[in-house]
Amino acid sequence: MAADDPSSAPPLKISDLAKSVPGGRRLFSNLALDMAPGEIVAIMGESGVGKSTLLNLVAGLDRADAGRIEIDGVDLSTLDDDARTGLRRDRIGFVFQAFHILPHLTLAQNVALPLILARRPEAEALKAATIMLDQVGLEGRGQDFPAQVSGGEMQRIALARALVHRPALVLADEPTGNLDPQTADVILALLCEQLRASAAAAVIVTHSERAAAAADRVLTLTADGLVAHGL
Repeated sequence: MAADDPSSAPPLKISDLAKSVPGGRRLFSNLALDMAPGEIVAIMGESGVGKSTLLNLVAGLDRADAGRIEIDGVDLSTLDDDARTGLRRDRIGFVFQAFHILPHLTLAQNVALPLILARRPEAEALKAATIMLDQVGLEGRGQDFPAQVSGGEMQRIALARALVHRPALVLADEPTGNLDPQTADVILALLCEQLRASAAAAVIVTHSERAAAAADRVLTLTADGLVAHGL
């Protein structure tokens, strides 16, 4: 099959990636990662080592100094800005520490956003959003507004939004950072359950050993790339 056929390509493949910050300080080099469908990888590391920068590179929001990133077999370096935007919209889901739920939209409208941005009919998008809300434990809440829900429920909404368009890859930046430990455990279990149900791979950047323990692999980001956590 062709290299850019999603059915034959890993959801994420990184080769020899290098990135420096303005002023020339190297964040990392020789970074490599190859993920399987449905695999969950947690990335840990000291503050300032470049974990969020790595997520931005994978999302196509920033450009590496060297190396190659492929999403579903598509090499990001071959895409212009419009094509990168389209790839983010269609093949990547995002979960943030700060939720980024829009307060003026209903819960169903928030979850439906990736489908609406992909120009799916509104009725179809809202129906899919309602199904996703049911799957994350928010049955019958689609017409509520964000001001009516708790922090844990906000992150459930964020999970539903990240998965509603069936992405190949989910990028999660400190997804439990604003939650108490008990709620964090519930959200992590739900995230893993939904990822495996949809066969989406996920990269979770976290400072939390507790959150990292939910992953299939735990890696530490260093200046020389990714290494097995604890080494």
